[in-house]
Amino acid sequence: MGNEKAKEEYEIFTSAKPIGGGMKDQVSIIKRLVKPQGKVDVVLDTDTYNEIDDQFAVAYLIKSEEKLNLKAIYAAPFYNAKSEGPADGMKKSYDEIMNILTLLEREDLKENVFKGSEAYMPSETEAVMSDAARDLAERAMNYSEESPLYVIAIGAITNISSAILLNPEIVNRMVLIWLGGNAIHWPHNKEFNLYQDVAGARVVFGCGVPLVQLPCMGVVSAFTISGPELEYHLRGKNKLCNYLVDVTTEEAKQCYGGATWTRAIWDVTAVAWLLDGDFEEDCLIHSPIPEYDDKYAFDNNRHFIKYVYHIKRDNLFADLFEKLSR
Repeated sequence: MGNEKAKEEYEIFTSAKPIGGGMKDQVSIIKRLVKPQGKVDVVLDTDTYNEIDDQFAVAYLIKSEEKLNLKAIYAAPFYNAKSEGPADGMKKSYDEIMNILTLLEREDLKENVFKGSEAYMPSETEAVMSDAARDLAERAMNYSEESPLYVIAIGAITNISSAILLNPEIVNRMVLIWLGGNAIHWPHNKEFNLYQDVAGARVVFGCGVPLVQLPCMGVVSAFTISGPELEYHLRGKNKLCNYLVDVTTEEAKQCYGGATWTRAIWDVTAVAWLLDGDFEEDCLIHSPIPEYDDKYAFDNNRHFIKYVYHIKRDNLFADLFEKLSR
């Protein structure tokens, strides 16, 4: 299967049409969209207080240190019933990141947590200044096309798109893995991470940064967990596991009511794309265009991105439970 996929992607690679600076751009993008071998440096951008899946993802990343070397965490903005606005959502997420690090007994990581944007991008050409955007704009310059920085984003994309506008050169020194937007076959694209900052989404889909997209509805929506599974696999393992079970159960009861429920733990899948296990299936597609009317537009002259189209649910949960229980 691996050889067949490699052959297919090579054929796509050799038929790629130039963008911007020419064929070299396409070659560089496709090369960097191959999963890396060995340990890699990563930063995580997360709206951690928004939903419990962020906490799972933060912990999963930190517990995957045999593969992922976490260099920084950025607090992303969000605005819904759990916040008074994007700035309040970002600040609550910053505090929740600190709480998760305390539960993990990883005080050493706290000095590398940065506050992010307090507003969404006002346009596709105007960055929102923040400690997170400035850090990424500077940090990514220490990397190269051959050895990029991997940026995992699981919230509104404002911090990342702002960093790209602050220093466009970083698109040649990073790979972005973003859980955002819905599947291309889904009837609409009104997905929480994307519709909060459509301008920011258009920047990352259009600038030529190597992008791995994990669509929510229609793909990652299959990655759900039930109450009995949480209780069986995580209850009593450690302080973090008890916290995750309690918060997930409480959120599920508030959202779904009855005694029977499953809850999507979306954000874990973005971390999993970088890991070595058999967790997901993906393919190369031309970068879609997020429009302001909650739809995608398509242009087969655009550069390629990696598009995740299937989550191997059981495989991924097995790895997640094993690591969180340590």
